[in-house]
Amino acid sequence: MISKDTETAKQLFLDYLRIERQYSVETQKAYKSDLTEFLNFLSKTQDDQEIDLNKITTFDVRVFLSELYEKGDDARTIARKVSSLRSFYRFLMNNEMVKDNPFVGITLQKFGKHLPRYFYQKELKSMFDVVMADHSILGIRNWLLLEMLYGTGARVSEIVSMTLQTVDQHARVVTITGKGNKMRVVPFGRYALDALEQYLAASRPLLAEKQQLPNDYLFLNQRGNALTTAGVEYILKQIGKKAGLTQDVTAHMFRHTFATDLLNNQADLRTVQQLLGHSSLSTTQIYTHVTTDALQQSYRNFFPRASE
Repeated sequence: MISKDTETAKQLFLDYLRIERQYSVETQKAYKSDLTEFLNFLSKTQDDQEIDLNKITTFDVRVFLSELYEKGDDARTIARKVSSLRSFYRFLMNNEMVKDNPFVGITLQKFGKHLPRYFYQKELKSMFDVVMADHSILGIRNWLLLEMLYGTGARVSEIVSMTLQTVDQHARVVTITGKGNKMRVVPFGRYALDALEQYLAASRPLLAEKQQLPNDYLFLNQRGNALTTAGVEYILKQIGKKAGLTQDVTAHMFRHTFATDLLNNQADLRTVQQLLGHSSLSTTQIYTHVTTDALQQSYRNFFPRASE
């Protein structure tokens, strides 16, 4: 939510560009567009709280840049946007409207391998609200699909390969066959169990009746055949649209969210590596770019001498 103070700061900056810097109309439009895009991003990710320009961190900036890469902005466009926003914060600091510039220290070279796109809790809730409100046969299946994607961090290829035999309801674990046929056992929670029980009782049997050739795959499509990776991606895009998300939803984004949430809640890197099925710890370490920023912010917030 964009507050009146933030709107005022934005307008003062635009007036400064027009009156004092005497930039061309086209340059002013570019600055305005870049600033509006950034504020809209913050509005989307602040959990309905008003934007406080004093509380924007380097972490917020990096996630914003990740989104720019995800939507396909080229390096030159991103560099221009960073320059615009850096100037905006410099203006705010010069006028004592903020204390820190979150764009200081941001270098685009760090984003050659950009941060994985993951969901905010508000986005997850919107998607789960959509599927849990649909009590149809496919709606129940889609609920379980989201629970398994988010609750196990499985790749989409691993999701569609799950069978009835690989899921242990009593122990609440699923045996996943990953890359190189390596197997790992991943637990799942109560919400996933609830969805699984409903799916096996009220949804999968009706889908299985339509099978041309019987199979033991956990996830079936509307014709009773095994759900494909393309089918999963299509379902997720439709759920994302219904939930009001502006970007296409992919299965891999649930995997990223699974890993990020684990690390942000103090899971150790080795555990996350095992749950994700990474053969090398270095592959898992991409998520520390996200969690280290969160850790530093917590340090600044809660350690008395951090800001002295």
